[in-house]
Amino acid sequence: MSRHERILIDGPAGRIEVFVEPREGARGIALISHPHPLFGGTADNKVVTTLARTFRELGYVTLRPNFRGVGASEGAHDHGEQETDDQLAVLDYARRRFGELPLVLAGFSFGAYVSTRIAKRLAEAGRPASRLVLVGTAAGFVEGARTYRSEAVAADTIVIHGAADATVPLANVLAWAEPLNLPVTVIPGADHFFHRRLHLIRDIICRGFATPPSPLP
Repeated sequence: MSRHERILIDGPAGRIEVFVEPREGARGIALISHPHPLFGGTADNKVVTTLARTFRELGYVTLRPNFRGVGASEGAHDHGEQETDDQLAVLDYARRRFGELPLVLAGFSFGAYVSTRIAKRLAEAGRPASRLVLVGTAAGFVEGARTYRSEAVAADTIVIHGAADATVPLANVLAWAEPLNLPVTVIPGADHFFHRRLHLIRDIICRGFATPPSPLP
C-alpha cells in the first residue's frame, strides 16, 4: 500500500493543498495537474489518480496539487496564469524534500494545458522537465470555457486523446500538434473522461517509458 499524505504549502496566493505519495528510492518526481476547477476538476479526478498510480508503479514520487479555489487551496481561479506559478511553488517544495530528481509533468484537460506552460517556464530557466504526459489536452476553443493556446512541447511528449471527446474535439489537439510534428495517441471510442478506458492510459504511458512497472512497496 502507498503512504498517502495531505499537506499544505505556501504559494503565491496562500496555501496550496497537495496530495503526496512518497516512494523510497524514487527514480523521479511526477507533478500531476487536474482538470478545470470551475467545471468540477479536482486532484481526486479519476484520470488524475490513474496518472498518479501509474507513475507510482513506474517508481516516481507523485504530487497532486489542488488548483487555487479547490479543496483547501486558497486564491481564485486565474485561467492558468497564476496556476502555473502555484505549480512551480509545489515543484520547489518537491525538490527541497526529495532532491533534484528527474521531473515528469503530467496533466489532464486544463491540467495538461497548465503543464505545457510549466514546461515552457522550466525550459526558459534552464531546468527542463525530463518528460511530459498530456491527456485530453485543452487546446483551441473549448465550449463553455475559452480558447486555449497550449505551448509547444518536446518531441517525446506523450499525448493521449479520446476519439469521441466532445469536450475538447480531437481536431483541436491535432491542429495544435501538427505544426510541432508531435504524434498523438488516439483511443478509439474514448470520451473526454476515458470511461472504461483508464487502463489504456496506464498501458500507453508504461510503453512510452519503456520500463516495466515495478511492484508497489
